[in-house]
Amino acid sequence: MRMTYGAAMPANARNWLAVWRRNYLAWRKVALASLLGNLADPMTNLLGLGFGLGLIVGRVNGTSYIDFLVGGMVATSAMTSASFETIYATFARMHTQRTWEAMLCTQLTLGDILLGEVAWAASKALLAGTGITIVAAGLGYAAWPSMLYALPAIALTGFVFASLAMVIVSLAPSYDYFVFYQTLVLTPMVFLCGAVFPITQLPAAFQLVAALLPLEHSIELIRPAMLGRPVGSVGTHIGALCIYAVVPFLLSVALLLRRLMR
Repeated sequence: MRMTYGAAMPANARNWLAVWRRNYLAWRKVALASLLGNLADPMTNLLGLGFGLGLIVGRVNGTSYIDFLVGGMVATSAMTSASFETIYATFARMHTQRTWEAMLCTQLTLGDILLGEVAWAASKALLAGTGITIVAAGLGYAAWPSMLYALPAIALTGFVFASLAMVIVSLAPSYDYFVFYQTLVLTPMVFLCGAVFPITQLPAAFQLVAALLPLEHSIELIRPAMLGRPVGSVGTHIGALCIYAVVPFLLSVALLLRRLMR
């Protein structure tokens, strides 16, 4: 009997918690190594670029370059943490470990599993982004307590990129295909969306492209909070991120339903 799209959607508002808890209990055994791994790359970029290029660049938009860079690195860390958790760990649970097959033998629907996986990836993104925020605040590169307003934006960024990565998971035959997503989508987004330099330095056509990308909206919410400045067009940025979180999630349910029913 073939499952319909409606039956594959989340059954209720709490079933996904079982999936989230299962992933948390498995992650807890390697929590310290995981946290250090998530912090290493963005902190290296932050300190390396901040102290290295910062001496050459000087001030950017009225602040020091390293202060400017913090918001971009926090958003980038949330993006990469959620994306990598989904395209590698989630794909392994679906494809290699066949954990999903066991879950589907319970009362959980495919939508429950996907929502739990996305929520878990967003939780890891929040941990990674918060870790960098705390370190940056301790070094004096983030404004306290306004930086706390960045936390919901970090979590939303995690949901967005976990949902987008779930679409890639639903289409990729093997791990080998994920490198294309990393090099052709995630890495260019870092440079197009103002993470390491203002997008005003880009040609007009690239600025238009950047305005359509989710990382740009994330940075526009996180950077002002880190600098203690007011955020402009809050509704537009939150609305755009919500669309990027919901539409890919619904698409991934349809694509994975077709994949699992083959």
